[in-house]
Amino acid sequence: MNRKRNLVVVSAFLAVFGVLAVSERALERSAAAQAKDMVQAPKFEVDPAFPKPLPNNWLLGQAIGVGVDAQDHIWIVHRQDSLGANEAAADQTPPTASCCRRAPPILEFDQAGNLLRHWGGPGQGYDWPNSNHGITIDHKGNVWIGGNVGSDGHVLKFTQDGKFIAQFGKPVPPNSPSWGSNHMENFGRVAKIFVDPKENEAYLADGYGNKRVAVIDADTGKMKRYWGAYGNKPDDTSTGTYDPDAPPIKQFRSPVHCAEMSMDGLVYVCDRPNDRIQVFKKDGTFVKETWVAKRTLGDGSTWDIAFSRDPQQKYLFLADGKNERVYIMLRDTLEILSTFGGGGRQPGQFFAVHSIAIDSKGNIFTTETYEGRRLQKFVYKGIANVPRDQGPAWPAK
Repeated sequence: MNRKRNLVVVSAFLAVFGVLAVSERALERSAAAQAKDMVQAPKFEVDPAFPKPLPNNWLLGQAIGVGVDAQDHIWIVHRQDSLGANEAAADQTPPTASCCRRAPPILEFDQAGNLLRHWGGPGQGYDWPNSNHGITIDHKGNVWIGGNVGSDGHVLKFTQDGKFIAQFGKPVPPNSPSWGSNHMENFGRVAKIFVDPKENEAYLADGYGNKRVAVIDADTGKMKRYWGAYGNKPDDTSTGTYDPDAPPIKQFRSPVHCAEMSMDGLVYVCDRPNDRIQVFKKDGTFVKETWVAKRTLGDGSTWDIAFSRDPQQKYLFLADGKNERVYIMLRDTLEILSTFGGGGRQPGQFFAVHSIAIDSKGNIFTTETYEGRRLQKFVYKGIANVPRDQGPAWPAK
């Protein structure tokens, strides 16, 4: 009996030991898998209280541009007309309710989310775009906007108080001789502008009608040079629908959605419907390219770009309004390290994240178009060990 009892005890011990050993190996494999899915990269947390509520029962429409000025103030531009009668009931004639009203197109906020200035819309001496698009504050403090619908063949420049400075180009019918990717005076629905402080040149992502990067003198508007994909002469011939399995086409597709310059003089272009970023020298010489979420159809994946604020600008941040995330990439290799975001309407999620900007502290600001219609702030928390897919950047506490 004792021998049998001892045999049972030993067998039970060995069984438990075997289970523990298997469990340990499983935990080790799980830990190794988790470690493999982690990477050193910038970490962000959304500020769910930014910005503060707007005054006057104002609402934002499709928010299609964000920029940061030298004082770290945040500027956005949105489309008033995207708000319907039910949303802007107080704007109706007669008003159908006490709430709500369309906010002015251009709004400036401080770091705490307080509204500082607001202005914009049609005025004397210039043609307000049919559909304003993109906002940039240059090294002189001037505010630039473009337009992306109908006859929007021009860009506008204002002071920060909303005083008109200059209009470059003019509204032109899309089928007129004054339209096209090789025109020297007018543009074709400019998505965004970047101004090079060293050369005082404005780089136009031109855009929703044309298929080029156009470079103009930032004071006179004179065309200095332009180029298409791979540095080729742009061609407006229809390229058809994007096919991720076809060979890369040698032209941009519309819209060419951004043209951002790094401090070392490289121009990063968002060829949005082609799901690719192309990189050029200032003279239009092609350097390299990469695809992001290459099987994304329709709106495409490469919407807007911002660079980290370290001297080397080690990181590139790419907004993807179709897949609803921000990619954190190494700028030199264009390797994707991590992402944050995800589809939804809660803080830290996105619906059509359209534009992205970064302040001197490394905080990221995004705006959303379509039904997203908001501004969000993502606070920089330093370099950390983060998952390759971080999901919504919700605060840790």
